[in-house]
Amino acid sequence: MSIIKEILTHTAHRPFNLPSGQWKYYQEWNNAVFLHWQIPIEAVRELVPPELDIDCYNGSCYVSLVGFTMQNIRPRYLPSVSFISDFNEINLRTYVVYNGKPGVYFLNIEAAKSISVFIAKHLSGLPYEKAVMARTETTFTSRNNKKGFYFDASFDIKEMLLNKTALDKWLTERYCLYLKQDGKVFCYDIHHQEWPLRTINVNLLSLNYRIGSFKLSGQLPDLVHYSNGVKVLSWQKKAI
Repeated sequence: MSIIKEILTHTAHRPFNLPSGQWKYYQEWNNAVFLHWQIPIEAVRELVPPELDIDCYNGSCYVSLVGFTMQNIRPRYLPSVSFISDFNEINLRTYVVYNGKPGVYFLNIEAAKSISVFIAKHLSGLPYEKAVMARTETTFTSRNNKKGFYFDASFDIKEMLLNKTALDKWLTERYCLYLKQDGKVFCYDIHHQEWPLRTINVNLLSLNYRIGSFKLSGQLPDLVHYSNGVKVLSWQKKAI
């Protein structure tokens, strides 16, 4: 079975059906570190388009920092080109819902290659920015000199998370993202198999990110995850 067919065969874990039409891009989100914080809903409400509702879990609003390595991103029918397709990325996201369809909304996105930032920003409309990043199997560092944002983490990867909680799934199993561009709100549908999650011990964490009036620094995350990664299909954005 081809990789694409295998991805499309597994759909039972999705909270809503696969989108209609053909997928447009293939990509891999590998060696992902998830750090999740509960924060006041007011901190994200001012940054999220009013058309979107903030999605909360048991009344709590979350933001997540996700650091991973993007690999093999390519359009349908074309090969990937490693000097563009492979790069480290960090996104800061919150959780939203529109008309009953849960997704994520990016508050900040950074990537390590200038050419990848330029292409991704202009093709997707997402607010990519250049940052200086380095990572090993158990460390991840990033500096966004333009905004003064930084991230330094060291961690130990532990065992597979065999019994995921409802919150584990709520934070990670998201199958669309929302974007506001030129006064319109768009939705990008995505699909992948369920995230294979591991537990991690965070040994060192130093970061500085600003979410509106809220400064995310000096705070230990409420929950952390690690994943070896998923293979992802994405569709063309659609106005909502």
